[in-house]
Amino acid sequence: MGGLNEQQLTKISRFLSLVLRHRPEEVGLKLDAEGWVEIDALIAGAKRRGMKFDRRDIEQVVATNNKQRFALSPDGLRIRANQGHSVTDVDLNLTPIEPPAQLFHGTVARFLDSIREQGLLKGNRQHVHLSADRETAQQVGARRGKPVVLVIDAAGMQQAGHAFFRSANGVWLVEHVPKEFVL
Repeated sequence: MGGLNEQQLTKISRFLSLVLRHRPEEVGLKLDAEGWVEIDALIAGAKRRGMKFDRRDIEQVVATNNKQRFALSPDGLRIRANQGHSVTDVDLNLTPIEPPAQLFHGTVARFLDSIREQGLLKGNRQHVHLSADRETAQQVGARRGKPVVLVIDAAGMQQAGHAFFRSANGVWLVEHVPKEFVL
């Protein structure tokens, strides 16, 4: 593995999130239907934008990212984000799966009024992201301030016809969480 320090890993990870989830055109790329891009093309596009890293650096970011945000193709030639896309024409080919009875969502107090009125909305992403445990939800909420962890009645939602998916890195995904299922 390469010898990137924590700051370098974070910088590359943020760049990959931007390109692979939201704006591939920033480096002259287009995601394929399942969100994949060729690693060589990504490296070349990043270099044109002044961001330099190599295949070993990408492999280190993928291997060490604690949230497992990215996946390499089985042949090691392509990379994609595991979830969180705002690019609308990406289909991760997720299969609906039965969720646990409860899931969790980390947020901050300033969003609670909106959540109580509208439920959890996906915003510009393809799905609302939920966690299987309180600790992860708390970490997610803490990125924006003092965290508030909401409990979601996932079993009730599924009974009401809502489809749940789990991404390759274990994040639970759903189209929308209606307010009545936020406990």
